Amino acid sequence: MILEQFDLLGADGARLAAFRRPATGAPRGVVQIAHGAGEHFGRYARLAGRLAEAGWSVYGQDHRGHGASREVHGLGDFGPGGFGALVDDMAALSRAVRIEQPGAPLVLLGHSMGSFLAQLYVLEHAAMLSGLVLSGTAATDLLMQHRAAQGAEGGLARWNAAFEPARTPFDWLSRDEKEVDAYVADPLCGFDFTSESTGSMVEVASGAGQDARFASIPRDLPLYVISGELDPIVGPGQAFANTLVERWRAAGFTDVEHRVYPGGRHEMFNETNREEVTGELIAWLDRSVTRA
Repeated sequence: MILEQFDLLGADGARLAAFRRPATGAPRGVVQIAHGAGEHFGRYARLAGRLAEAGWSVYGQDHRGHGASREVHGLGDFGPGGFGALVDDMAALSRAVRIEQPGAPLVLLGHSMGSFLAQLYVLEHAAMLSGLVLSGTAATDLLMQHRAAQGAEGGLARWNAAFEPARTPFDWLSRDEKEVDAYVADPLCGFDFTSESTGSMVEVASGAGQDARFASIPRDLPLYVISGELDPIVGPGQAFANTLVERWRAAGFTDVEHRVYPGGRHEMFNETNREEVTGELIAWLDRSVTRA
């Protein structure tokens, strides 16, 4: 499943690596994917291929400090613009999509850290979207408070505590051992951020739920939240993810769906039941997102 790579200019002129996978079927719209922390867009090639077969073109970029964009500031470093610069980069890609795919509905899919970025993106750029999908997500203020209470040690592997004794430090990602092993073997996965970048993420992401701009998001914007039952990011008993969903519903959003997969861990698109998860995402896209 081949991804086409192209250059994306960030708002500050930084040259980032972006990717596209054109729809192979009758075109229905565009899904823009924002990947998570300590990984890269190439890990979504299989998902992009399935979406393309269903008529959805796929775009995404390697965030600053990640993957093929790592040379901009260095692996794990967001640069002087901090976490907010990643949101600006996502908006730059959306504008490029609008040029290449005029009139097509655009759906933003954010996974994990990408979902935290998506929650910030929608505060400023909701007018560009016809739908929002959040995977492995949480109410960011609660998650960041939880993270702070845990202390600074452990990096991404800190989330493995509930699965100890574990085969690897990243068993929390998926029940599929082959997927976990591929992640562990990938030199562009599993790294930690610089202290400055971590601090920026915690500070900026924590404010998403209390931002006054939340009131300006159109209440008919469809939201689809995907959670693994045992994902430590979503909080005990889905507490952090449920709070996020409840806030949207309480604010008057009319199309909010939360799908929880029993036994699932953090990366539902790399889980043992990924075909089910992907099929239900495509079904949601087809019923909830229409051409503008």
